[in-house]
Amino acid sequence: MRWLDTNIFLRFLTNDDRAKAAACLALFQQVQRGDEWLTTSESIVAEVTFVLTRQYHLSHSEITARLRPVLSLSGLRISEKHTVLRALEYFGESERLDFEDALSVAHMERLGISEIVSYDRDFDRVSGIVRQEP
Repeated sequence: MRWLDTNIFLRFLTNDDRAKAAACLALFQQVQRGDEWLTTSESIVAEVTFVLTRQYHLSHSEITARLRPVLSLSGLRISEKHTVLRALEYFGESERLDFEDALSVAHMERLGISEIVSYDRDFDRVSGIVRQEP
């Protein structure tokens, strides 16, 4: 098993360097066939969404559409993968919610928590979440 870094996702998802994008595609095809196993983390996924939003100016729904198939590969391991994919859903549904906040909501959902202590008013837009200030 090998660790998967942010730039591999970015080269594949943006195709901004055709040679690197092709190499990344070949790698993901190996993962899909079960010939290769990779692992990554929530922080890498968060960095990918941040760069795609800020540098490539993609919408949240477009990022979700591109990233979900890659993250769903069975040969790609992520701790709490189901939660990360759920966060990606929340992220894709709202242009106001950044991925890190969406990840918090997904973790809260998994843990059965409906109240968050925060000054971030973006949580007010999430159904089922009650934001409280200290």
